[in-house]
Amino acid sequence: MGRGGNGERSVTGQGRGVLVNAGLQLGAALVQWAAVPCYPNRVVRAKPTWLGVRGPQSRWAGSGVPGDPTLPLEQHQQRPWFMSTKKCVLAYSGGLDTSVILGWLQDQGYEVHAVYVDLGQPCEDRDAIMKKARDCGAASARLIDVREELCRDFAFPVLAWQAKYEQIYLLGTSIARPLISKICLQVAREVGAVAYAHGATGKGNDQCRFQLAAEALDPKVEMIAPWRIKEFREAFPGRTELIAYCAEKNIPVKASTAKPYSSDENVLHISYEAGELEELDVNGVELVEFGMGVSPQEAPDESESVTIGFESGVPTTLNGQAASALEMVERLNDIGGRNGIGRIDMIENRFVGMKSRGVYESPGMTILYDALMYVEQLTMDRDLMHLRDRLAPEVAEMVYYGFWYTPKMDALMSFIKQAQSVVTGEVTLKLYKGNISVDSRSSPNSLYDAEIATMEGGGSYNQDDAEGFLRIQGLPSRVQGTVTPRKY
Repeated sequence: MGRGGNGERSVTGQGRGVLVNAGLQLGAALVQWAAVPCYPNRVVRAKPTWLGVRGPQSRWAGSGVPGDPTLPLEQHQQRPWFMSTKKCVLAYSGGLDTSVILGWLQDQGYEVHAVYVDLGQPCEDRDAIMKKARDCGAASARLIDVREELCRDFAFPVLAWQAKYEQIYLLGTSIARPLISKICLQVAREVGAVAYAHGATGKGNDQCRFQLAAEALDPKVEMIAPWRIKEFREAFPGRTELIAYCAEKNIPVKASTAKPYSSDENVLHISYEAGELEELDVNGVELVEFGMGVSPQEAPDESESVTIGFESGVPTTLNGQAASALEMVERLNDIGGRNGIGRIDMIENRFVGMKSRGVYESPGMTILYDALMYVEQLTMDRDLMHLRDRLAPEVAEMVYYGFWYTPKMDALMSFIKQAQSVVTGEVTLKLYKGNISVDSRSSPNSLYDAEIATMEGGGSYNQDDAEGFLRIQGLPSRVQGTVTPRKY
């Protein structure tokens, strides 16, 4: 040993060699010590390399120590105390798929935290779902009610855009997915989880919406999508294998006769797809057992009136009474549902490239789209409205694809908030057997002036002014017609 110029000890070549050898011996001893199971009655398997998650590979990969994901599963030893189990948050519904995924994630060595995001989906007993998750080994189970937030902060801004995917779909499923990811990542941050899992299929749009939202909010999160993992699909090729796994693991599931289609419901709408609906010669409206209302043919023979008030583009009153966002949607669902409002059957273009068929019902939101449109007609400047209408399909695409948490969407939402600032007023609609018509409308910001608009004689509009206006507007056409005459 010697001293350096700064007075600290330095290591000579001979001393350095001694330290290196000692370090190598210590490292070898640690590896041997790590191979001894610390808890002989509990085997924890490390995550296999085929798990298909985002994020950095384990620092143990290729090391040959316990937990090395490159080893066959049967060779995994018990993890020592310094190799803690990774935590994962699962978007949990309590259904067959996510029940299996909950058990499967534990098989892969994850500590799973189940999150049931309450969007208004039908459920007989939410407490039973939480108990089921805990009984199946979840480290924690949470039920988080976001129905008000879904309506207020997600659906209503999309409503302000009059955004409809491919002209008719009101985006009821699409808009809920970014919120699910947000809630799950909040729980992940709380419990210290590094991974986020969901049960969306690898052929649908939801996988895109979940992942794009999650990566925007937490770029380092590991996404686990079991249906995109070959080994998972091979282990569970169908419903029979899923049920058998639940039986083996004592996971309680309800055995029920499968409907000829699948459905997804929240407070905004219900979607129906797949199964027999994939056959285009099947009448979807006749096949589906709609859950939010009656058919137009079964609706009352008398029309029903409903009055909705808006403040800066936000619906705030219903039939003269103040209503929260959730109350507004739920009450209009009841009103619209009993009048056969809001059913569509469409072929749509999925983000992943294929066409698919969907049957949707959205009674409350359908009423709100029409109601807002009638107040906008009174209050919104023509050029501003037309610009909004040109941008609305772009917003609908972004919501449908899953690009909710993006700078572009932030800018678009700032625009629509300003555009809707004058859209205050009240409209009365008549609902009759699936149809909506306007009965009356009013606004303190109305741009409609009967004195100007009247077609009767007099009024404040000077028709002589139209002569000069049309001469100016027609100038390009006159020049073009002179240079390139048109046949007629």
